[in-house]
Amino acid sequence: MNTGQQFKHYIWIVNTLRQHGRLTLGRLKELWVEQEVAEGNPLPRSSFNKYRGSILDMFGLVIECDKSNRYYISNPDELEGDQTKQWMLSTIMTGFTLSDSSAIKDSILLENVPAGYGFLPVILQAIRQKRVIMMGYQKFGSEGYVKPVNPYAVRLFRQRWYMLADNGERMSVYSLDRMHSVALTDQRFVRPEDFSPEAYFSEYYGVMTDGTPLAHVQLRAYGKMANLLRTLPLHASQRELRSGEGYTDFALDIRPSIDFISELLSKIDGIEVLKPESLRAKIQAILEEALRRNSQKC
Repeated sequence: MNTGQQFKHYIWIVNTLRQHGRLTLGRLKELWVEQEVAEGNPLPRSSFNKYRGSILDMFGLVIECDKSNRYYISNPDELEGDQTKQWMLSTIMTGFTLSDSSAIKDSILLENVPAGYGFLPVILQAIRQKRVIMMGYQKFGSEGYVKPVNPYAVRLFRQRWYMLADNGERMSVYSLDRMHSVALTDQRFVRPEDFSPEAYFSEYYGVMTDGTPLAHVQLRAYGKMANLLRTLPLHASQRELRSGEGYTDFALDIRPSIDFISELLSKIDGIEVLKPESLRAKIQAILEEALRRNSQKC
């Protein structure tokens, strides 16, 4: 059995136990065969026990057996609290599912592959080894340049990979699809022990950390938009305030940078900015300018 097939088996067991909660080995074997995980071949107990050990090593998940001989994941928080492991689990499982569905590929519609991922392995190696990279970069409408930076973290946002790095003057965010070269150097850097990439981005929506002041934002969502915000919150600080006839008010403590404003504009048909007045005025100005441009005759 090749490595890819083994990964597929690990991921299937984890997802099946997460979905069903607790299962006897007999029922797990039945689902294994029904879903043709190994092309219809049965799951031996010895293989299952071996997979349990590999799942522990790879994901830190402990699969135990209760008094009723049902197997379950005894430490689900190990996965729930780790976004990297969640993303890896989801991505690998999606990849295997799609590969098994090649016969109906015309019925599977996907977004484009995240841009700039080709530089990702080198950047991740540099982060892991705390090595300076020499980066070739070119912003839209600007001349390209090459400079050394200290990579701290990477982030995926709207189908683009971004790198957070110390460029010697300040912390900056770079889009991987604007890089034209990345090379490891032998120079090492020291990242502050108390630096947290998650905390760095925590007061923003998206990746544009431009120093916009923190604000208490209140939004009014109309109709179905309220349910959308409940299921897909705009920010970790989002909370529901009150509901009225056909609307619901939400509050967020966030830095309303351009990424956040862009997200509000994408939902503007169902959202009204109540506070602060400065954000409301900015949204209004953008809409008025857009209306002016689109009202002009050619």
